[in-house]
Amino acid sequence: MAVSEKTVDLSQAMVTAPVAPADALIIAPIIITLFFGGLLLMTRKRAAWQVPMGLFALVLLLAACAGLLARVLTAGPVSVTMGSWLPPFGISFTADALGASFAFVSSLVALAVGLFASRDIDGLGQRYGFFAFLLLMMCGICGAFLTGDIFNLYVWFEVMLIASFGLMVLGNTRTQLDGAVRYALLNLLGAAFFLAATGYLYGSLGTLNMADITERLRQPTDGLPLNTIAALFILGFGMKAAAFPLAFWLPASYHTPSPAAAAIFAGLLTKVGAYALLRTMVMVMPAAHAVYADFLTWIAIGTMLLGSLGALAESDLRRLFGYVVISGIGIIFAGLALGSAGGLSGAIVYALHSMLVMTGLYLAAGIAARLGGSQQLRELGGLYGASPLLAGLTLLLILSAAALPPFSGFWAKIVVVEAAMVGGRWWLAGIVLVTGLFTALAAGRAFAHAFWRGGPVGTPDGAEKSVPGKLAAADLPLLLGPLGFLTMLTLLIGLYPQPVLRLAEIGAAGLLDPIPYVRAVFGAAP
Repeated sequence: MAVSEKTVDLSQAMVTAPVAPADALIIAPIIITLFFGGLLLMTRKRAAWQVPMGLFALVLLLAACAGLLARVLTAGPVSVTMGSWLPPFGISFTADALGASFAFVSSLVALAVGLFASRDIDGLGQRYGFFAFLLLMMCGICGAFLTGDIFNLYVWFEVMLIASFGLMVLGNTRTQLDGAVRYALLNLLGAAFFLAATGYLYGSLGTLNMADITERLRQPTDGLPLNTIAALFILGFGMKAAAFPLAFWLPASYHTPSPAAAAIFAGLLTKVGAYALLRTMVMVMPAAHAVYADFLTWIAIGTMLLGSLGALAESDLRRLFGYVVISGIGIIFAGLALGSAGGLSGAIVYALHSMLVMTGLYLAAGIAARLGGSQQLRELGGLYGASPLLAGLTLLLILSAAALPPFSGFWAKIVVVEAAMVGGRWWLAGIVLVTGLFTALAAGRAFAHAFWRGGPVGTPDGAEKSVPGKLAAADLPLLLGPLGFLTMLTLLIGLYPQPVLRLAEIGAAGLLDPIPYVRAVFGAAP
């Protein structure tokens, strides 16, 4: 007996056309980092393979992110949905100018840290998985910047955090374990709020695709608990970004891991939380953003004050720079709270600037600690005599962090201040400038104590401190190379800011007008 066959039209549920090869660039960062991260874990007993294989993977990651950014700037947002299912049924990866630019700068930072770690991390640390954890953490970071699904944003957060736990405890000292506990507790609590918001959102809308949610929330939403969901997102992402009042975990933990691990933490991890808030609050839930704009403003002010005043009071070099990271998060929140094209552009520029500069400052602090034998400012001194090049590069990074011309920080802060003035919030612009002055004083004091004076407290004036010799002479130039690369980038952006400013404008426009993003996912305008 013949069985009748029915023709099933899959075009309404599945992708039937082949994906353009160039669009596969969007998942290349994930494939590269997962593959080489797993391979390095499997070959961890072959210590000689760790550095060359890890650096090769980081170069591939940089090339993939650069290609993706070029593709997005040329063709607009691109999207690929996994498993051939059409969105919102399938899990989408979607890259626009904002996500692609964050992923590209993150890959630059990761390569610089990898080069630094090739001389800073000993053979035992490499064998125990430094480069594997670094690549897996970059997998989570790039996945967070490129995903188009809120639940998978949570998944990539967890990948990032699990790998960062491994980097933080690498070395197994009492101080590292203490810092890891504080880091883990607050970040896991933030993840719990994030997961609760995600479940609440799915229960309310029945979808977690960002483009789908964006389109639905442009329609009347009477009866939906959007403000509650937005509050949970602000709490969860704010904790991960180290925003006031729950920022104390950052300076209490970032000074404990190796200099290379601390540098990439300071440069990237808090920016993932800031990126998630920009994406969810401005693009996905603009009505909730309008409700919480004043609340976000007060969070921004509290974060800026906490960071700048904490830096003034701190006597540990890496903890001091941790407070500088917090102060910068406050400026990003100020741009987010403004919500205008100028404010969002300033937040994006400042985030990209902070990725480069804070990574560089933590690398400089690591070298200074190895040269001087301590992270305490009272016990440091004479480092200018030990390495004038290190002193010069550190001073340039401090000037950039203080937002002085001609460095990238100057333009980032100028855009935020201008947006605040245009929006009639002159008092917010004043707070940005005053807290910037406090940050400059704190960083300048650190430089004067560690580098400029002749020696630590108790050393006679004019007497040079003898260097303990914890850093081999052959290692110093190789450690200064990545530091010089990051310093060159912040100076280059300061001298020629137009490309970065334009990139930030495109990213801000994509948040305020999500139609191209939605069209990339669904193939038609909403």
